[in-house]
Amino acid sequence: MRGQVLGVDRSSGEGQISGEDGSRYVFTQEDWSDSRHPAVGARVDFDVDGKRARRIFRLLDGSVEAAPASEPRNKILAVVLALFLGPLGIHRFYLGRTGSGVVMLLLSLTIVGLLVTGIWSFVDAVRYLLMSDAEFAARYPRR
Repeated sequence: MRGQVLGVDRSSGEGQISGEDGSRYVFTQEDWSDSRHPAVGARVDFDVDGKRARRIFRLLDGSVEAAPASEPRNKILAVVLALFLGPLGIHRFYLGRTGSGVVMLLLSLTIVGLLVTGIWSFVDAVRYLLMSDAEFAARYPRR
């Protein structure tokens, strides 16, 4: 049967395919037989085993339909968060940079660290403002 990959969890390799018959089928990384990793929107050929897709191959026609675009992160919201809650690293968490957000949060527990994160967040706010919308969207995509 043929179908299209609806979604894939990159960490576990599990996903879901919409078949031509209108049904949805689940798969795991072990069911994938193609050398390239599964991608959302990829057209595939697969065998059906109940509600499970087995022996999945990406079709060679190269047709990959665009996945629905998620809303981009709001640059102005990131700037406001950086200016008002920046020393706590909230803007970093919003942009998906949890590692540096945790570092900023821990640093802000001390007076010296609060000064450092205050300057750090102000610099971040200025960087976001000077960055073009396209560059901002490319640097901080939704995952």
